[in-house]
Order: sequence, then C-alpha cells, then structure tokens
Amino acid sequence: MNILELRHVEKVYGEHENQVRALDDINIQVKEGEFIAIVGTSGSGKSTLLNLIGGLDAPTGGEIYIRGREISSFKRKELTIFRRRNIGFVFQNYSLMPVLNVYDNVALPIAFDKGRHTRGKYIEELLRELGIWDKRKKYPNELSGGQQQRTAIARALVNKPAILLADEPTGNLDSVTTIEVIGLLKASCRKYNQTILMVTHNEGIAQTCDRIIHIEDGRISRGGSLFPEKGGDDVC
Repeated sequence: MNILELRHVEKVYGEHENQVRALDDINIQVKEGEFIAIVGTSGSGKSTLLNLIGGLDAPTGGEIYIRGREISSFKRKELTIFRRRNIGFVFQNYSLMPVLNVYDNVALPIAFDKGRHTRGKYIEELLRELGIWDKRKKYPNELSGGQQQRTAIARALVNKPAILLADEPTGNLDSVTTIEVIGLLKASCRKYNQTILMVTHNEGIAQTCDRIIHIEDGRISRGGSLFPEKGGDDVC
C-alpha cells in the first residue's frame, strides 16, 4: 500500500529570466513502513522536496497524495490540522522551544491539537525508549546535541504520524551520536511501522536505508537502490 505518492511534481521560483526550476517532473511512490534516504548535492532540490511533502510549501505543478488525499486541495486550516496529525518533522537544528523542558517540548504538538487527549503514558514510553526519560525536566540548553535530537524525534513521533520527514537529522552530531540517532530512527520505523524520508549527504547512512532516491538538478537522477529489509542492523 502506498502511503505517499508524488505525480509529476514541479516547483518553480521566480519569473521570466529570474526563474529557477527547483524540482522538475518528480514521480515517487512510497510504501507504508519504508525508510528512504534522499541524497544529492547541495542545491539539488532535496529540502525543497521535503518541504512540499510536508505541506510547508506548495508545488507549482503536479499532485502530492498522503494516505490517498491530495494535500494541495486542502484549505489552509485543513492542511494545518492534517499536517499536525499525519506528518512529523525532525530538523538538523532541533527546533526545540528553549523555554520548555523536554517533556513539554514533546507534548507541544498535542497541546496545539485541542481535540486530542494528552498521551502521558505514550510520552513516557517514547522518552524511555529514546533514553531521555531522566532528562524530562531539563531544558534544551542543559542537553547535549544528541539529547536534543532525541527530544526532537520524540516530539515528531508523539502524534503517531503517518510519515516522518527528517532533514539532515545528524548534520550537527558527532559520528558516535549519529550512529545512535540513526539506530533510533530505524527502530522507530520497525516498531511503529513508521514511514521515514530522510535527507542526508552521508552515503554511508543512506546505504542502511530500504531505498535511496538520488536527486540532481531538481530531477530524480537514477533508480533507487534496494537494500535488505529495513536496511539491516548496521548503521555505518
């Protein structure tokens, strides 16, 4: 079953002589539970692609389907609610709220979604599994980079999204912490049947994923490589 499908997606910035085609005729199908790496040189369109899938930007042309629903058809409020309930984001710079402790940062998406009950037990489960339950009362400036990224991953998973989008999630981490964080993402993919699309410049990390999508100059440059299911257990 395809949880995500892009049909002839393009993104153009500017007009006339200033026009830049960031993405051109992108066609992708993603099955539920896949862990996919998106790789390419700087400026190739990787982050633009993630932003379109996440509903943070709108395509100039083409269609993006998530759980069978075409997201550009939503009105702004509908898209906000759909995104909050179906898509999780993990960024390179963590994007944590400095005035909130670990627990409250993780609970933030639920607090925004007034129609949902606070999932205290699930938050505790996530924090324990990510090894930061003992840091739940700490603030971001009291955490290491790896602990901040673990907090960001927990926050992205708290609403049990259909898709997790990770944009260079290990870019600010050392090699040991990078291995730990990728291992946590892979474990989440297995345990919760999570679908993950991860932008990375690290080919070693990409090789551990189920599939690699190569993008160059806004186009998919060649077919994705398939690896053992869930990419095996080795990270590098």
